[in-house]
Amino acid sequence: MKIDIKNKTNDLNEKIKKNISKNKENLFKVKENLEKKIKNFFDWVKGAELVELEKCDTSDDPVRPELSNEFRTSFGRKIYGVKYQGEIHAVMCFAFTNNIPKTVDELDLLSKDAFLQSTHRDQNVGKIAIAYTVWSKKKGGGKLIVKEVYKMIKKSNHLNRLVTLSPLTEMARKFHLRNGAVELQVNDQTQNFEYKVIK
Repeated sequence: MKIDIKNKTNDLNEKIKKNISKNKENLFKVKENLEKKIKNFFDWVKGAELVELEKCDTSDDPVRPELSNEFRTSFGRKIYGVKYQGEIHAVMCFAFTNNIPKTVDELDLLSKDAFLQSTHRDQNVGKIAIAYTVWSKKKGGGKLIVKEVYKMIKKSNHLNRLVTLSPLTEMARKFHLRNGAVELQVNDQTQNFEYKVIK
């Protein structure tokens, strides 16, 4: 039986052309989707702002859900959120101290002490901002809130350090190191990272 090589070659070439065309369409769609996602991400990052919150949904907190809103807002402690189009996309809670705590109990005592000292002096609570919990509801929110808080502390007249009181997990370690912090110390139940504030 004689094989028509010319026709077979033409058929094969047609199939290859169709596959190439289909792959180009798919690649174009993937590229278009990726560009759209990147644009949406940067739109929300540009439009987001750091705001002080009166309270947060503590059950959303993956690190310290047991801490009440009263704890988070007493003795000069604050809750900040990244807000975009009326929604909060990331949250970070702070205590202001003059020393670095190794536990939540120490954080409580040190922030009360700094608060009481400030009432007798200049009303500026503590020199160190201790971030003891952070979480994000939208991709990129965690990184963005760290960046915004860093800018806020850099502009502050009395705060000169941004230190974390992080859980003893690899996830927390990677998050802070990836966002530019340095490891200060590893404690029995926590770890401290510092974002160097250059004024």
